[in-house]
Amino acid sequence: MAEPGLRERKKQETRQRITDAAIGLFAERGFEQVPVADIAAAADVSTATVFNYFPAKEDLIYDGMAAFNEHLLAAVRDRPAGQRVVSAFREYVLQPRGVLADPTSPMLDGLSRIARIVQDSPSLQARERLEADRAVAALHDLLAEELGDDLRSWTVASALVGTTRGMTREVQRAAAEGRVDARLARRLLASAAAAIDVVEAGLAGR
Repeated sequence: MAEPGLRERKKQETRQRITDAAIGLFAERGFEQVPVADIAAAADVSTATVFNYFPAKEDLIYDGMAAFNEHLLAAVRDRPAGQRVVSAFREYVLQPRGVLADPTSPMLDGLSRIARIVQDSPSLQARERLEADRAVAALHDLLAEELGDDLRSWTVASALVGTTRGMTREVQRAAAEGRVDARLARRLLASAAAAIDVVEAGLAGR
């Protein structure tokens, strides 16, 4: 019987093999033109196995975005007593990670390919909007507990999630054009901080 650690490593290897095969095919033929059966064949797994790891084809691209939103919302939900929602949001979002922490990261090449795939796919752009809507709804609920104002909570949640969407767009565009460097990271984080400042200033003046 395999040890749990070995089983988990094998699962991670299978997951990565499926993802690599999918991105290669998407980059070559376009997202809409690649059936899941072709991804399974390229990864040497069954179609059922692909769906076991990725329930929807769009998950092959946006699984990471969903995970980021989940971690962000968890950080806000589990914030220390007395800390405001926007402050907890700021702390998480402005923590450099990925290519913003290391512009020479080997993940940059994959990000460049994904950026180009998304730019050419209406389905993936729709999924991005869906993920953003989910994040706004969850953040709204947390803000409503603090502000006690439903409309204001929707407005603030939309503005905050808009900041992360804008950061994602900037990074994707820069990656596709080969412009990711330390200067971009500093500028983008400073712009995000300034955007969140505007939200905080508006709440302070309520």
